[in-house]
Amino acid sequence: MKTGCQGCRAPEHDFAIAMAFQPIVDCETGEVFAYEALVRGMNGEGAEEVLGGVNDANRYAFDQRCRIAAIRGAVDAGILETQARLSINFLPNAVYSPLACIQLTLATAREVGFPTERLIFELTENEQIDDADHVRRIVDTYQQMGFGTAMDDFGAGHAGLGLLSRIQTDYLKLDMELVREIDRSKPKRVIVEGVVRIAKRLGITVIAEGIETLAEAQTLHLLGIRYLQGFYFARPAFRALPEIEASARLRDAA
Repeated sequence: MKTGCQGCRAPEHDFAIAMAFQPIVDCETGEVFAYEALVRGMNGEGAEEVLGGVNDANRYAFDQRCRIAAIRGAVDAGILETQARLSINFLPNAVYSPLACIQLTLATAREVGFPTERLIFELTENEQIDDADHVRRIVDTYQQMGFGTAMDDFGAGHAGLGLLSRIQTDYLKLDMELVREIDRSKPKRVIVEGVVRIAKRLGITVIAEGIETLAEAQTLHLLGIRYLQGFYFARPAFRALPEIEASARLRDAA
């Protein structure tokens, strides 16, 4: 197989980026299921500052650079010493050809010895997805290659039921707006319960992100969500894999 276009082999924009990592916790075991890679500047600058420099001209190169930085950064931080997966955000509008544009990712994983079956790609896009069929082809291709796929921020913006009806990823990540104070909000509990039921019928696993309290974690688990992410467990750690701060209480909550 060819290694893809010249851009896949050598992105022309050398973005100065690094990664922070935040755990997604399996609340039935208290172990880390996956680490999400979150883009940062080289000195830990926030994602908004970095993303502010992304435009139509450099989006493709940025997406490629993020994949490389995520895999290399996770391995440097010690992920191979764990069984955790690595979740990488990707921009669907930056993927021209699913097979061609994944080649640099595969080459990087091989170079550092990271098993590609432990990769999850999170579909993230702030802009409206105009070509859902193209995105579905990306997701289908990734699934056929053995990667996990996730739809980020489900329930907010363009990531809603309409998109889900056309694209079925392996995971749905609930938007934090649905999670915040869910223990005190009957409407949120009813909505999340419905999402969990729909996802189960479709064979999709739900992940809740943005959890900040024990009560939120307990409520989400009671609603049938096994995988949880948020400041309650650990804040993102720059160039490192953080310890789970609430692991003992998490097992109690489960």
